[in-house]
Amino acid sequence: MADNMDIRRESDIEGGEEVYSKAVRAGRRTYFFDVKATRNDDYFLTITESRKKQNKDGSFVYDKHKLYLYKEDFAKFSDGLQEVIDFIKEHKPEFFEQQETFLNGASPVAVTVDEEFESL
Repeated sequence: MADNMDIRRESDIEGGEEVYSKAVRAGRRTYFFDVKATRNDDYFLTITESRKKQNKDGSFVYDKHKLYLYKEDFAKFSDGLQEVIDFIKEHKPEFFEQQETFLNGASPVAVTVDEEFESL
């Protein structure tokens, strides 16, 4: 019986009313940040990673992974994420310098769309 309750709860949450959505394209991945509201007007966040993959027959499929973040975890999640990002910035600042270079329009490596798909 508990399994049925978990399934029902997940489907209820999945169908929550969308309040805000942000898509972030990052190379071959796209991240979706979706704020949804429950029936009681509580907010929760779903973070979805989506990657386009090519099957052996040449068709494409999207591989998706989803994370649910509930209101009682927002602060701890945010603090933990910021701590990890600060650690990486301190120990590997070049990772962020590469991103800034790319975001400012100067791609460190020019790759065509065809080359990108060939590498898949």
